[in-house]
Amino acid sequence: MIIGIKDLAKLLAITVVVCCAVFVCSLFLNYNLDLVGIQDEITTEMGRILYDAQLASGKVVASVSGGCLVVTTVIMLVFYVKNYIDSHGKELGILKALGYSRLRVARHFWVFGISVGIGSVLGWAGAWLYMPDFYEVQNAEGLFPELDPQFHPILSLALLALPAVFFMLLAVCSAFFKMKCSVIGLLKEAQEVRISASRKEKKELPFLADLRRSTLRSRKTLVFFVGFSAFCFSAMTQMSLSMEGLGSETFSWMILSIGLILAFMTLFMSLTSVVKANTKTIAMMKVFGYSRKDYSGAILGGYRPVACVGFAIGTAYQYVLLRIAVDLIFADFEKVPEYQFSFSALLLSLGMFILAYELTLYYYSWKISRQPIKSVMLE
Repeated sequence: MIIGIKDLAKLLAITVVVCCAVFVCSLFLNYNLDLVGIQDEITTEMGRILYDAQLASGKVVASVSGGCLVVTTVIMLVFYVKNYIDSHGKELGILKALGYSRLRVARHFWVFGISVGIGSVLGWAGAWLYMPDFYEVQNAEGLFPELDPQFHPILSLALLALPAVFFMLLAVCSAFFKMKCSVIGLLKEAQEVRISASRKEKKELPFLADLRRSTLRSRKTLVFFVGFSAFCFSAMTQMSLSMEGLGSETFSWMILSIGLILAFMTLFMSLTSVVKANTKTIAMMKVFGYSRKDYSGAILGGYRPVACVGFAIGTAYQYVLLRIAVDLIFADFEKVPEYQFSFSALLLSLGMFILAYELTLYYYSWKISRQPIKSVMLE
């Protein structure tokens, strides 16, 4: 079995997500470890308060952002493994027909974990390049002794080697269980469709409405990615715009950059998969005279409510996270202002989101209209 460079290139979104996760965790965890090493040298009352606040905030940021990004990476990797098996079912079926066991075929999927290894290395290297500036920002008040970044082998092992090994094993296990179907099923590239026996017969919907609903139901993972992209955009932009007095300008830009990268990477990945999965349906709709507005709305329009829900959850998430930071972590620090929900940040973020999302949908709508019918029907 050959997994080509083009197949691995599709994992760019995973590399970016892992890079962001390792970058953030490397900065805050390394700083926490170095800060613990000088705790006996911090003698002032304000220094002790800031010391406790810095440790707590580092743990919160690393656990919340790292945990969220790890879950996202797991879902994305499983999705890509499933997508590869669905699109290469005939080749995999032939290998099983020739006597190759499931495990023998599945073990080749370890290469999908390479994308995680690359992302880990890039994130770790980027963190170390930025770390001296980050340490200066964290000690902007001058309440700590001079602190230089120290190398911690255990932390580097945890952020570089362990994620790559874990996701390589995850890719192999996912492929092993996904190929549990029969050889005939793989050769026919059959997709299992489950219909609930208890579901009552519903009133038949118009074709376009039914197509919009079935597109969402058949690609539940992509629904998650669209919602997650809106969540990242909402949470990170509002958080960066609302952090005046709560954090440095550098930290706000870092949050904004990571949020926008994650948002657009996951959105482009999900919408590209949606369009690719519905190429034949779109071609047939063109043949029968449906307009660009009809097939674009049916295939892509159903994701607008999902994006709105993701944006709303992101708004609530950033508010709760900042309230925890102010009320619990920095409660004893006098210079931290009281946090209030910023409606101006909400309106600005919402305006940018609507513009960016609608432009993205317009681009994919244009891309669909440019798709030649003949090339699709000859596949």
